[in-house]
Formats: sequence, C-alpha cells, structure tokens
Amino acid sequence: MSRPPGDQTNQLARRLGLFDATMIVMGGIIGSGIFINPYVVAQRVHTQFLILGAWAFGGFLALIAAFVWAELAAWRPDVGGQYAYLREAFHPGVAFLYGWVLLLVIQTGGMAAVAVTFARYFAEMVNLPVRDSVLAAIVLAILTIINCLGVRAGSTVQSILMVLKIVAITGLVVCGLLLAAPNAIAPSSAGLLDRPFSFDVITAIGAAMVPVLFAYGGWQTATFVAGEIKEPEKNLTRGLIYGVIGVVVLYLTANVVYLRVLGTDGLAAATAPASEVMRRALGEAGARIIATGIAISTVGFLSQSMLTAPRVYFAMAQDGLFFKQVAMIHPRTRAPIVAIALQGALAIVIAFWGRYEQILNYVVSMDFIFFGLTACCVFVFRKRASQTVQSIRTPGHPFTTLLFVAACWLVVINTVIHYPGNTLIGLAILVAGVPAYLFWRRGKEA
Repeated sequence: MSRPPGDQTNQLARRLGLFDATMIVMGGIIGSGIFINPYVVAQRVHTQFLILGAWAFGGFLALIAAFVWAELAAWRPDVGGQYAYLREAFHPGVAFLYGWVLLLVIQTGGMAAVAVTFARYFAEMVNLPVRDSVLAAIVLAILTIINCLGVRAGSTVQSILMVLKIVAITGLVVCGLLLAAPNAIAPSSAGLLDRPFSFDVITAIGAAMVPVLFAYGGWQTATFVAGEIKEPEKNLTRGLIYGVIGVVVLYLTANVVYLRVLGTDGLAAATAPASEVMRRALGEAGARIIATGIAISTVGFLSQSMLTAPRVYFAMAQDGLFFKQVAMIHPRTRAPIVAIALQGALAIVIAFWGRYEQILNYVVSMDFIFFGLTACCVFVFRKRASQTVQSIRTPGHPFTTLLFVAACWLVVINTVIHYPGNTLIGLAILVAGVPAYLFWRRGKEA
C-alpha cells in the first residue's frame, strides 16, 4: 500500500547512512545486559558448553531476526518499521495495538528502568547526593531536547555513545584475556552437561535462554527510523545484519572472558561479572572504569530509544489513529518533536513513579507476541508479491522464520507460566487499546 508524498515540509528528512543504521541497531541491543545478565545464565546451566551454547544459539536466533527484519524493510521501507509491517500485512488495528503497548509500557517503561539504573551507577561513581529518580529525569530531559534538534543530532550522539560501548566491551575483553589470571576449571564444569540428560536439562536450558533472548532484543527499533535513512532498502537492511553480527561477536567474546577469569561457579556467584573481571585485572580502578562503561552503555540505550520509538507514534498519528499533534514536524529540524516530547515526558513520569520494574514484567509476553507476529509478515508479503525478487531474502525460509516465531512464543508461554499475574496485567493494557483504536478510527472516518 503506497502512501502519497504530500507536502514535503511534513515529511521526515532522510539524513542517515549505513554507519548510522548499524550503530542504531547495535545501540538498540546493547544496554547493561551483557555486563550483568551472564550470571543468571550461569545459575541456570552449569557448564561452559551450555553457557556459551545458550549465547551462541541466542545469537543465531538474533541473526535470523536480523534477516527477517531486513527482508521486511526491503518490502516496506516505511517510517514506523515494525508498526508499518503489521499494518500492511494484517490490519491497522493490530499495528495500533503494538504502538499502544510500545508507548504505554514496553519502550517507555524500559527507558525509565534503564535511566534509573544509570542514575544509580553515576551517583555512586561521583558520590552525588541526588535521588535516582531526579537524576534519571534530568538525563531523559537532556536526551529529549537533543533529539528534538533533529535526527542528525540525535543519531550523532547515539553513534558516539555506541562507539564508546564497543570500546568498553573491547577493553573488558582485552583486560580479561591479558591482565587477569585464568580461573581453574572445576571438574563439574568441564563436561558438556552437569547432569544426566533429561527433561530437567531441557527446562534449565529453556530458562537460561530467556535472559539471553532479552539481551539480544532491540534490533527491531532501527526499523522505526526507516523514513529517515537514505536508501533504506540497502542501508537499513545491511545495517540490521552488520549490527547484529557485531553484537553476537561482542557478546560471545565477553562470555568467553567471564568464563576464563571467573569459571562457571564464579560467574554464577558474581551478580556484576564485568566489575569482578575488571577488579581482578586492574583492581578497584578497573571496577570503577567498567562502572563508567556501564553508565555510558545505559545512556546509549536511552539515546537510541529516544531516537527511534517516537517515529512509531508519529506514524500512528499520520494514519489518523492517534492525536494529530503527534504527527507535527518542526519546520527547521524536521523532527517529530511532539512525539519525542511525549516519549520523554512519559518516561520521566514512570521514573518518578518508581514502579518501572513491575511494569517491565507486565509486557515481556506482549513484546514477544508482536515479535512473532511481525516475523509472520514475511509469509504475507511473499504471498502477495511472489514474483518480486528482493535484494534481501531470509536464508532458510520458511524453516528459519518458523524457528524464530516458535522461539518467541515459547518465551511468551514461559512468562505466562512463571508470571501469570503480570501477564494478565499486560493483556489488560493490550485489550484497553481496542476501544482506543475504535475511538480514533471513528474520528478518522467522521
């Protein structure tokens, strides 16, 4: 479904290239998870083979997702990305519900949680007597203002922070390999499995995959800015693949270092494994250095979120399914300033509210439901235009695509089983979007 170009003053400006797209992809994935989450994986599976295998398999699924989203971006290089795919493949109502949950909880709640995480690290580093929520609000406000200055300003800040993230992880790897003494491998962790193969092993592996898949999530947000990327059919699709490959390499090497220095038991016991590795390599100075790296990484995630997610709300408003003011573009910066301000304001409110962690639990299942649905868009687009040859095709489709969809919905099932109350609240928020959609659709048709 093509859309008329309309008045160019009300269109987003295409100012981002391949490097920007790649940095946005990596920035949407790498937050604080790789510095912290590996200990959770080590607690659930207890051999080096299973730990590295979980991260490798998670990387494989992320790479499948990159190809799926790259193919979707080639089919529909529209502003809003995932929102646009769902709208064109299924129904505007499905796309609206995705944007509804994204705004109210998924993206905004995640930003609030990460902002407070940054505030805690930063306050400890500089011994600043400021409440976490206040410092988080200040950071969110600054990033909101920067992104209102235009996509070029927001992308430049995001790219700088992403490069610093890469430097932090690379520094961790180099120090761990060259300066930290290796840990003796315990006999129980030297084999492939730590117990006889059984259903218990399978469930343990499944539980370990949950934090791994969460750590690899975020590639999809780069598609939100498709309307501001030059030649998105080429640059966005390549950026997705290059970015995910880069993250997989960084994650696997970081976990190799964790296991080399801490061992499986030490990794399972270290709630901040990156800090522990750097402490063994460079003493307390090393722990402070990596704390700075983690703080930069969290700000980078916030910057990427502020850059990308508002484009979904902008697309919803352009479709007449949200407040029309949200579709306003500043005539000079060509940025959707109302959508950006809305995102920043809601994130600040949740940061002060302080219930961000609970809110994140509500929508884990919602997020992965929409991941699975979006991957299904490939089947729809291929069926509608089977004779069209795309520059990007998902390798191994339909089997790899179905594997990714199944993995997403297994995560949903896992969250329903382990967090039924939170899942019901997430469903309630989702269902509340139905009357909201009907209200805006009626106003559009009037």
